[in-house]
Amino acid sequence: MSDGGAPRPGAGRAPVIAVDGPAAAGKGTLARRLAAALGLPHLDTGLLYRAVGRRMLDRGADPRDAVLAEAEARALTEADLGRPDLRGPEVDMAASAVAAIPAVRAALLDWQRGFARGRGAVLDGRDIGTVVFPDATVKLYVDASPEERARRRLLELRARGVAADPDQVLSEVLARDAQDRNRAAAPLRPAPDAIVLDTTGLDADAAFARALAIVRERLRSAG
Repeated sequence: MSDGGAPRPGAGRAPVIAVDGPAAAGKGTLARRLAAALGLPHLDTGLLYRAVGRRMLDRGADPRDAVLAEAEARALTEADLGRPDLRGPEVDMAASAVAAIPAVRAALLDWQRGFARGRGAVLDGRDIGTVVFPDATVKLYVDASPEERARRRLLELRARGVAADPDQVLSEVLARDAQDRNRAAAPLRPAPDAIVLDTTGLDADAAFARALAIVRERLRSAG
């Protein structure tokens, strides 16, 4: 794919693209497509917290237990990120709970930074542009209305054969938002210099086209 004049990732300092936003805003799909278009590696940082949350659930432990959660974060392996059971409401809430623990975030911070060091990357999560890479080349904050995000989550669950109640899914989205935005450690919020992309009225292709145009323009400016 032509880059339309944007600098190659290998030209100068390797670019880091931060894609943040709340649950079910579409940031994961968007980040993967941006990475492919730009020839950069992609990291879904939410998987790190999901994997820690899953390990806590496997132990029958309370995900809010800071001591155990830090130990599980430090014991995390790449194999944990490939587990097939890292999605679903129970893991969603466990991931949000462990992500609120400062020691867990500290344990995973170097892992995330090391992933992009030297080669650049597109990373999606909730604090990439504010904490993990505050000097990221481009920062996007991808958002959508809670109702639209609940609709997308419902479609995703049904596609996997999971029965779900629309009101319950919306309630879970709102609860996750409140937990992420009100936590003391790295609360979910746009970085001051992030570009906010509201995808409420956009399908995946339209959101990608708009995001790619923003990223290319920022890369040209940075170059």
